Amino acid sequence: MRIGLVTEGGYPYVSGDAGLWCDRLVRGLGRHEFDLYALSRTRRQEDEGWLPLPSHVSRVRTAPLWTADEDGTRYGRRARRRFAESYGELVEVLCAGPAADGMDGTDGAGASNATDGPVGAGGPTGAGGPTGAGGPRTVPDSLTDRFGNALRGLAELARDEGGLAGALRSDTAVRALERACRAPGALGTAHEARVPDLLAVAAHLERALRPLSLDWYGDDGLGAADLCHATAGGPAALAGLLAGHFSGVPLLVTEYGVHLRAHYLAAGPDAAGPAVRVLLAAFHGRLAAEVYRRAAIITPANAHARRWQERCGADRARIRTVHPGLEAARFTEVGEAPDRADPDTLVWVGRIEPAKDLVSLLHAFAEVRRAEPKARLRVVGAPAGPDGTAYLGHCRALAAQLFPDEAEGVHAVGDNPVSFEEIGGPEAPTLADAYASGAVVVLSSVVEGFPVGLVEAMFCGRATVSTDVGVVVEAIGGTGLVVPPRNPRALAEACVALLRDPERRERLGAAARARALELFTVEQNIAAFHSIYLEIVSHCPVRRVVLDQAGEPLPFAFPAEAHVPGRWTGPTARVAHRRVPGWALGTAMKPGPARATPLTAAEGAL
Repeated sequence: MRIGLVTEGGYPYVSGDAGLWCDRLVRGLGRHEFDLYALSRTRRQEDEGWLPLPSHVSRVRTAPLWTADEDGTRYGRRARRRFAESYGELVEVLCAGPAADGMDGTDGAGASNATDGPVGAGGPTGAGGPTGAGGPRTVPDSLTDRFGNALRGLAELARDEGGLAGALRSDTAVRALERACRAPGALGTAHEARVPDLLAVAAHLERALRPLSLDWYGDDGLGAADLCHATAGGPAALAGLLAGHFSGVPLLVTEYGVHLRAHYLAAGPDAAGPAVRVLLAAFHGRLAAEVYRRAAIITPANAHARRWQERCGADRARIRTVHPGLEAARFTEVGEAPDRADPDTLVWVGRIEPAKDLVSLLHAFAEVRRAEPKARLRVVGAPAGPDGTAYLGHCRALAAQLFPDEAEGVHAVGDNPVSFEEIGGPEAPTLADAYASGAVVVLSSVVEGFPVGLVEAMFCGRATVSTDVGVVVEAIGGTGLVVPPRNPRALAEACVALLRDPERRERLGAAARARALELFTVEQNIAAFHSIYLEIVSHCPVRRVVLDQAGEPLPFAFPAEAHVPGRWTGPTARVAHRRVPGWALGTAMKPGPARATPLTAAEGAL
């Protein structure tokens, strides 16, 4: 099988998002052939080079998202008319309101509200947003269709004329956006947009639509793949949509961090004015809805991401939750020897930054010390950037204030019960040693994506105390204690409960290790994607003519299994066997019910 793997700001670059996960996936599926299509975010990322690639990676094609050189294309009258029609249709849909039932990701004061998930009925509204006191407004299907048609029209224009860079930066684009904002029926916030707002939105759309101008979608690129796997939403998934449109290649979309949620978190009130936020939220919401509608299968990393996708219109029957895979082998020795832990020590491991809320942890530990005078706290980690360095200094000062050196009693002079260390030091030479040093591992974050440190502690067989943020509850699945964030007293009570009950610690640690080995290993991740690849190709085989060395059609080039009658060959699915635009593949494929997985049972208990 030939897989076209599309990444944004990650693999195969040395520095980037999800690089380790993609590298493990590619190396673990050596029976398949991979072509890499990488969108870079910065010049520095390109200058730092690539990771070593395995032999079954056939080609690598890259394109920058951080710049777009003038393509030199000069449109004729007909091309200008085509652009005005398609771009005008696109911005008219944006001015009609955000996608996902009117979700705009802001609250009444204009602050971001995307931390915990999409808003529901009667949820927050943004300035000029489409939701009201009665809950979110359902967006008509015709608007979704118009958005897809506009993207399709722009993509075909870019292919025919050699690019869109000049057109998207032109006065024509800005004037079309202004007309859409001033049109009757447009959103009130959009109607109030001023010239700086229009220029900012037009510039953002130009960057977001750069994949339309790439030459990746023919038979010498993604068009030759049996399957396109986009490792993120946004630009990477947009490239996958175009491969489906031009060459009929089915699309798999993996989101370990929901692109739409990331946009909401980044586009807060300090980043832009209300008109810009609402229009860009509309674009990214509609793009997400189009991607979810057209993808053959969507693989979120957890139930939290899945809820976002379903809220944006993803069909539940086409969603397969696939957890990230971590390397478990380096924690085996610690996990199989839980008696190495100091029974009086709490351990915190991670990047030191304000979101980790070490201040609450230190205040909680002050209460722990009053209940358990022998208790110690080890904070193991390095600061994340300048803000992290300043935060570490603040935490050190707070620890010195809360726990002054004791002249007599349990500890010797100068022996503070709180220590700040980094991996590689004498007390924690490896990450496994850091987890091994304590009886209880603590997570005190106020914002958390996938809790990697928590899963690593589970591999080590450690009992955990965590704040209820992100997907923490889903990850631990009842194998640890969970408390509200920013609640030092609750955090302290949970820690004391485990410090005083070694049998409970041992029981929870064993259950945590068993759960981690079942759900969060590299092996389960690779096996899940291998199964999904086969499922997609069996439902949506790409039909293309294969020629022999003489240029004649090669008979029996496709295996008979692709055409065996089955449930997927009903009237709606046969369209996938023809050379049709890939935009239709998502609705054409009707996969059967998903097989039961350990995750299904775990989620049911949440």
